[in-house]
Amino acid sequence: EVQFEESGGGWMQSGESLRLSCVVHGFISGYDAVGWFRQAPGKEPEGISCINTKDGSTDYADSVTGRFTISRDNARNTVWMQMNGLKPEDTATYYCAVPYNFRCPLRSWGRSYWGQGAQVRVFA
Repeated sequence: EVQFEESGGGWMQSGESLRLSCVVHGFISGYDAVGWFRQAPGKEPEGISCINTKDGSTDYADSVTGRFTISRDNARNTVWMQMNGLKPEDTATYYCAVPYNFRCPLRSWGRSYWGQGAQVRVFA
């Protein structure tokens, strides 16, 4: 069974930093990419970051480039997203996810694998 253990969400002030963590379970054959979707209130899910677990290459949405950094530890099946310079528009539920095609970038919310989500709220 595929499972994602997400943690690290919270309520923050604008400009502060936060790190989300996710432990991935259940991909018997492994997975070559992992990342994060987010869904803001009233909006569609957005793939915002993705990392290739083999070579460490990364992909980011324009909305987070330069502020968010994704990293991983393959031995621990863990992925992190460091979020710096948070803004009120970063308020969303953040979902750790494995792309449906096991490749970056992270697209196709409906076909990908994702967890329960971690809520992040940023106040101005």
